[in-house]
Amino acid sequence: MSITLKTPEEIEKMRIAGRLAADVLEMIAEYVVPGVSTEELDQRCHDYMVNHQQTIPAPLNYHGFPKSICTSVNHTVCHGIPSHKVLKKGDIVNIDITVIKDEFHGDTSEMFVVGEPSILAKRLIETTQKALYLGISLVKPGVKLGDIGHAIQRYVEGKRYSVVREYCGHGIGRVFHEEPQVLHYGKPDTGITLEEGMTFTIEPMVNAGKRHVKLLSDDWTVVTKDRSLSAQFEHTLAVTATGFEIFTLRSAETIEATHIPSEAYNA
Repeated sequence: MSITLKTPEEIEKMRIAGRLAADVLEMIAEYVVPGVSTEELDQRCHDYMVNHQQTIPAPLNYHGFPKSICTSVNHTVCHGIPSHKVLKKGDIVNIDITVIKDEFHGDTSEMFVVGEPSILAKRLIETTQKALYLGISLVKPGVKLGDIGHAIQRYVEGKRYSVVREYCGHGIGRVFHEEPQVLHYGKPDTGITLEEGMTFTIEPMVNAGKRHVKLLSDDWTVVTKDRSLSAQFEHTLAVTATGFEIFTLRSAETIEATHIPSEAYNA
C-alpha cells in the first residue's frame, strides 16, 4: 500500500474529524473517577459520538473489536477492551478514541489518573507526553521518520523507561490504518522522507519496566510482560509546507517550546 498525500479538501475533513475525536476525550474526562467501570466510559463515549456528534466509532467491529473505545489500565499497553471492572484510586488509564466523520478518521488518546497518581505513574505519564511532543516537534518536509523514532527512543530511554516496539503510529485518512508505519524507535536518517500532505499518528507507548509485551487470549489486549505500568499519548497530524498541524489538539492543550525536551533540538 502506497502513502496517500491528502488534498486541501481532504485535510479539511481530517481537521473536522480530529476536532471531534478530541471533543470526546474532553467530554469523558469528568467521568474518569473511582468506582466507574470502563464499560460505562465506553457507553458514554459511544452515545456522545453517535447521538451528539453524528460520528461513527471506528473501533466498533473493526476486525471484530467489540467496543467503541479502547481503555488500557495500568500495565495494559494498548487495545484494552472496556469491561465491568471498575477503576480505583491510583489507577492510570489510557482512553483511545477514533471517530469517522464524512469518511475520514480522527484518532487520539490521552492518559487519565483516577484520584491521585503515584510518583512513578506521574513521572511515566509526563515522560510519555513529552516524548509525543518531541516527536511532533520534528515533523516537517524533508525529515525522515527514523529521525523522529530515534529522538523519542533516546529521550524515553534517557529517563530509564522503555519504548514498546511491536506497536506503532500509522498513516490515516479514509483508511483507519494505512502507510506509513511510524516507529517510536530507530536510527537517524533512515525511513521514508516526510512530504507535505502526509497524515499519520504519533503514539508512543512507554513502559516503566522492560519493553517486552504479550497479547492476551482475547487477541486484543496487550500488556507488559513484567506487569510494569505503561502509558501512551496519541495525536493525528499532517505534514504542512513548513512543519505540522495537529488535528486532535485538545482545547486546554498547547505544544510550546517549554514543553518540548531539549533533546528535540539535537536529535
